[in-house]
Amino acid sequence: MEPVLLSVHVLASIVFVGGSAVATSLFSRYAPVATGVAVGAEPAHPQPPDAGERNPAVAVALHRITRVYSIMGLVVPAAGIALATTQGRMGEVWIIISMVLTAAAGGLLATQIYPRQRDALSEPDDGRRLRTLSMLAGIYNLLWAIVVVLMIVRPGSGA
Repeated sequence: MEPVLLSVHVLASIVFVGGSAVATSLFSRYAPVATGVAVGAEPAHPQPPDAGERNPAVAVALHRITRVYSIMGLVVPAAGIALATTQGRMGEVWIIISMVLTAAAGGLLATQIYPRQRDALSEPDDGRRLRTLSMLAGIYNLLWAIVVVLMIVRPGSGA
């Protein structure tokens, strides 16, 4: 049973967490901005948005990927907890820290990133929201990177 749980855990991580990480990272590049304002432009000197980058249809697709892959990504902690329980490792420090970081990443995605993406699609602004979204996506990805390192290094596991 352990090889099946490990396979599900790793494959779901790659596909669903990786997919949501890419979608959250790319969203700001394609999301619409208010007419006449470029992301990063000073409000006193508005410029037209970069037509080569901005594509609301792509942004909508990335928003959908964020939602669907995030929901499907719930398989990752479920399989991880099942695997850790099967192996008798639930009390190990690296498992506990990984679970806390996973919960933080999921909470960040559900309460900040996804709603802000939705708002950015419905009401484009001068790009401030998109800069915040880029920062939040970076934090989300950093949390997952730390979890991956913990899964490899397994500090305190004795193995």
